[in-house]
Amino acid sequence: MRTPEIVLVTRRECHLCEAAREVVARVAADAGLGWTERQTDDDADLAERFAEEVPVVLVDGVQRDFWRIDEARLRRTVAAAAQG
Repeated sequence: MRTPEIVLVTRRECHLCEAAREVVARVAADAGLGWTERQTDDDADLAERFAEEVPVVLVDGVQRDFWRIDEARLRRTVAAAAQG
């Protein structure tokens, strides 16, 4: 098994980002994985790339979900990525 990289892209004062943070933290913890958060407020490239789509979940660098993060879909994505 491999360790997928999970990144949550957020911005400050974003209510959807707060909910996404909870989902990503729960899914990652259940899978025994870590995850990172990057804010568009701190990165002009991210801000340009994702504009109005935040929050965005990336798994191994690929955008997998945005706005309202679907927990079941993220679980399936993470499991499949871990299988390689």
